Parts: sequence; C-alpha cells; structure tokens
Amino acid sequence: MAKPIKKTASVFTRVSPELKNQAEDVLDKLQIPMSTALSMFLQQVVEQRGIPFEVKLHHQPLDASTLTTEQFDQKIQKGFDDFKHGKTYTAEQVHQQLQEKHRQS
Repeated sequence: MAKPIKKTASVFTRVSPELKNQAEDVLDKLQIPMSTALSMFLQQVVEQRGIPFEVKLHHQPLDASTLTTEQFDQKIQKGFDDFKHGKTYTAEQVHQQLQEKHRQS
C-alpha cells in the first residue's frame, strides 16, 4: 500500500475577497476544499508542463469608430475587392464558422 504524501509546503497568494468567495461557493458545491483544488491545479501544471488551460487574449472585433478615415476607406475597399474576386461565404458557411468558434471559446 502506498504511503500518503505529506503536504508540508505552504503557498500564499493574494486574491480579491469577491473572487475568493465566489470560488469557495463553487468548490463547496463540488465538495472540494480550496487547498485540494489548488493542489489539483498545481499537479496539472506539473503533468502538462504548463498552465492546464488556454491563456490567451480574446480577439476584439474591429471598432470602426477608432479608425482614421483612410483606414476605414481601406477596410471598405478590401471588402469590395474580396467580393469582386469571389472571396465570399454562404450564410451556411458563416453559421458553421461561428458555431466552431464558439465551441472553442
């Protein structure tokens, strides 16, 4: 029978009280102590040799109000050029791309 591993190292971190309370609410419902959840996270960092979830900046849609007149005209012209050269998508293709994108998010 394997001997239990003694947990002797401490980890201290600062988080907002609101975040801590929200996390505790979720973990209480899962019946997982905060210390166990943190140990699980650290174990996954070791096993996956990195953060165990995707860390990325979310793509922000283009805000036309931030463009200069020249930049705006270039974007519009690109749209016309794409259309002229047949670079278009059917509504079904756009719908499928949106579904795939939101499954990944």
